[in-house]
Amino acid sequence: MPAFAALAVFALAGAALALLWFLNTRDEAVTAAAAPRLPASAALLARGEYLTRAGNCMSCHTERGGTPFAGGRGIQTPFGTVFSSNLTPDAETGLGRWSSSDFWRALHNGRSQDGRLLYPAFPYTSYTQVSREDADAMHAFLQSLPPAKAPPQPHTLRWPFNTQAALAVWRALYFSPGRFEPQAAQSAEWNRGAYLVRGLGHCAACHSARDALGGSHQLDLAGGLIPMQNWYAPSLTARREAGLGEWKTEDVVTLLQTGVAPGASVLGPMAEMVLHSTQHMSEADLRAMAVFLKALPQSAEAEAALPTAARGPKASAAANSATARAGAKLYENHCAQCHGDSGQGVARAYPALAGNRAVTMASTANLVQIVLKGGYAPATAGNPRPYGMPPFVLLLSDSEVASVLSYLRSAWGHQASEVTSFDVNRARSGNPK
Repeated sequence: MPAFAALAVFALAGAALALLWFLNTRDEAVTAAAAPRLPASAALLARGEYLTRAGNCMSCHTERGGTPFAGGRGIQTPFGTVFSSNLTPDAETGLGRWSSSDFWRALHNGRSQDGRLLYPAFPYTSYTQVSREDADAMHAFLQSLPPAKAPPQPHTLRWPFNTQAALAVWRALYFSPGRFEPQAAQSAEWNRGAYLVRGLGHCAACHSARDALGGSHQLDLAGGLIPMQNWYAPSLTARREAGLGEWKTEDVVTLLQTGVAPGASVLGPMAEMVLHSTQHMSEADLRAMAVFLKALPQSAEAEAALPTAARGPKASAAANSATARAGAKLYENHCAQCHGDSGQGVARAYPALAGNRAVTMASTANLVQIVLKGGYAPATAGNPRPYGMPPFVLLLSDSEVASVLSYLRSAWGHQASEVTSFDVNRARSGNPK
């Protein structure tokens, strides 16, 4: 290789490394800046506890049946399993030696105390918007917990995803430290809701699509399949998915507070969010979130993603297909007793299926999951004894599940496309693709 070509290659490599270093050290001086140590007053601790609930921290940082906040819960990703860390103030295995600046650095910049890059299973892409004052309150609360000795469990990620170099590249592609900037044209309530939804609530972590590397260039709340869980977090910007623009504000608050509302109930990962997080939030904060969510613009892209079969001849064919006819009989035998002959349901018990957006939206992932594994709303203070749906995974075959769901998507005026036995088999086997 000629000398000038070699120099050019080295220069390009050096420039790429310099860019990578810059992109991964932005805001570091600001993040590491010392903050005055606040006295751990009762008010500060209560605020910190409230904020950790708003962020649903305990849910991920508590192993099933384990000590709260002591970590160890495995979070499955397409690249392997990441195990959550110990947030209790144990000096050896937890946050006992972490300062408030260290903690804010983790939230704001995705770095551990020693500078190590954190895996984005910890949603710092959203938490970067959390204010320093809120981070300090959360740190104070976590420091007040009983220390629990819980050594970190090693992650089981495949190469090269288990390397800091790969993380640095991922961050350069998808992460930029930020702060929540209130919009002067909006009300204080709207801004509070935006802060909670985009920051601590990290709603976009589920409700936005991700690419093959697990990243998203637009945390736009336009819906996405949750990796490994095979639940689809519906678009919050599409009226026919989970857009809330036409809802009453009080109904949105009720859904987040109790898990059920007129014509809706939460299931799957969202049920866990309501159980551990939103039901414990103040009515004022829930209302602020509702105001923000109701004001989200309905994007043309989201509307275009609605079932095209609803506007074409395929929908009519689905209603008359042999699959749907077989599904009608299955519905009569297994579903009508609870959901009604006409899919009308029973208020606050069994959801109506007729006119239900969850039945007719383009993605059928949630329908298949509910029929196979059952559907359970969270037990909340406002709905302490929710009704649930049993699993049919051992009772119905793939073709039978496909038949009954195809019937639901073509009955009572619905005009959505069929569900295939292949769709069901993918969900049953845990392979969404």
